Amino acid sequence: MFKKLKAEIDSIMERDPAARSRAEVYFLYSGFKAVRSYRRANWFYRHNMKFVARFISQRARHKTGIEIHPGAVIGRGLFIDHGMGVVIGETAEIGDNCTIYQNVTLGGTGKDVGKRHPTLGNNVLVGSGAKVLGPFRVGDNARIAAGAVVLSEVPENATAVGVPAKIVRVNGVKPTACSELDQIHVTDPVEQKIAQLECEIEQLRDAVIQLSNKERK
Repeated sequence: MFKKLKAEIDSIMERDPAARSRAEVYFLYSGFKAVRSYRRANWFYRHNMKFVARFISQRARHKTGIEIHPGAVIGRGLFIDHGMGVVIGETAEIGDNCTIYQNVTLGGTGKDVGKRHPTLGNNVLVGSGAKVLGPFRVGDNARIAAGAVVLSEVPENATAVGVPAKIVRVNGVKPTACSELDQIHVTDPVEQKIAQLECEIEQLRDAVIQLSNKERK
């Protein structure tokens, strides 16, 4: 138990440059408190004591501003930074060492039954205010930019940007630790497309000029 608790604290210390001590994380971090409460609530939920589970989760919601349904499945090392306004639905699944910022929703669309909420792989980052809605998978090492609204699957090692979110590949390489925490400086797929079209226009213009010069000769 203490090893797991220490591992949770250490994972936060590694990813949060503002964390000055383990004591600060343990006593003051709302995200850490919310995840601890979730672990207790999930135990009661799995043992069919759902009222007690919801009671614990709702108390944690009032104390931390973070609502995690006790039926969600959460792996090791979840870091909820600041956390106010975070909502994690009943059938959501979160892998190991994921990072979630404030005002994030892992929710449903209201149209699905059974599995209604998203699944996050390992090492996924979800930026501030992002909404991930629906029963699809977000692949390992994926990044969801701040304010994005994700309505469909995100491949591994990719970045989702915009409303609705578009996918930007990251060359199949896991981002570095520093870039994982950067929610803003991500590639804009619209700008990429415009640049591609501009390049094609230049190529067509050059081809027309060359053809015109040949006809003159």
